[in-house]
Amino acid sequence: MIYVHVPFCRSFCTYCGFYSEICSRRETQQVQNRFFEDYADALCDEIEERSSEIAVARQSGTSPAAPDTLYIGGGTPSVLPVEVLARIVRALGPATYDEFTIEVNPDDVTAGGAPYAAALRGLGANRISMGVQSFDDGILRWMNRRHDAAGAREAFRLLRAAGFDNISIDLIFGLSHLTDAVLESTVREAIALGPEHISAYQLSIEEGSVLEKMVADARYIEASDEQCRRQYDTLCRMLEEAGYVHYEISNWALPGREAVHNSAYWRRVPYIGLGPSAHSFSLPSPGVRSWNSEEFARCDTTGRLLRWHSDSETLSPREAAEETIMLALRTAAGLPLSLLRTLSPDAPVDALLAEGALLLVSAPSLSSPSNSSPSQSFPSQPFPAATGSWIRIPEDHFFVSDSIIARLFPVE
Repeated sequence: MIYVHVPFCRSFCTYCGFYSEICSRRETQQVQNRFFEDYADALCDEIEERSSEIAVARQSGTSPAAPDTLYIGGGTPSVLPVEVLARIVRALGPATYDEFTIEVNPDDVTAGGAPYAAALRGLGANRISMGVQSFDDGILRWMNRRHDAAGAREAFRLLRAAGFDNISIDLIFGLSHLTDAVLESTVREAIALGPEHISAYQLSIEEGSVLEKMVADARYIEASDEQCRRQYDTLCRMLEEAGYVHYEISNWALPGREAVHNSAYWRRVPYIGLGPSAHSFSLPSPGVRSWNSEEFARCDTTGRLLRWHSDSETLSPREAAEETIMLALRTAAGLPLSLLRTLSPDAPVDALLAEGALLLVSAPSLSSPSNSSPSQSFPSQPFPAATGSWIRIPEDHFFVSDSIIARLFPVE
């Protein structure tokens, strides 16, 4: 599993706290190309330096097998010229990925038109994740998005016409000025497009974002928990009625179209993160977490290319246990009761079961996403070999999952 972080955006969204650098179309093409080429040079250098790690990450994982996936995210990967994306893909070496996802902004797709959409398909990508966020133009303007609702619909059409049969769209709920009626309209429009996958995230105040400053200056008042819960319930109801499976707290998919790459994250499958601010995870247990610094590739006064550096930490047994439970309980499958009892004290487990905040279920059956090769099965649930009773958070408690999970780990 490989994740590549592209640190470029044309503009910053109001809510975003991810590391990125502005690369405006107001700059000359020569200046933009220099940014892109320096980034690609540094990324290819990192790929070469970590080639042995990349090989291991592609082959390791949990039973039955770890998927070989590539996810190019950001930032805004669609800001990069297709030739630069192609250079990155070539540097990673020949591969027939079980899933190859590229994140795109609708504005970049409509600007490039059918040739651009076809070029993305030509890279080998078989899945697109598109940041739509809303189908209300007023909400989109407040978010400082570069597209409008019509542009999102047209971008989706262009991607379909280019042959993409696995498209995910992102939505955001929980804005204080987002009315229930507008949310319902957005969800209806999303369903009408027929994407294979929908991710919906509650607006959060991210450190370093424009929204953080707006809150500090009292220019934005956060939505109440009641409003956020109501809108989350609306998403759950409407998407279930439309045939989407709620397989993770923030993710819905048509049957068999769960995200292979992200599902492996929730099973703690090792992965490699490349590019500035990207994170990696490796085994054996309890695991090592590493991350790249938030630094832009640049040349020093001698012309030598400088790039981001890496740091790491070995997780403690308790940290690994917390992470295992947290990730598994974000999913509809959950985790084996026997495992939960080895990782958490009996008292909170029994109390949460008695309250109905945890639910006993049968061991889930394996699912095989329809875009994976016929000879392989990559289950979206963790611990596929385990039998007996399993524990999950019921869907009507997903909204308060953080507090439920926190109770499983009393303060030492």
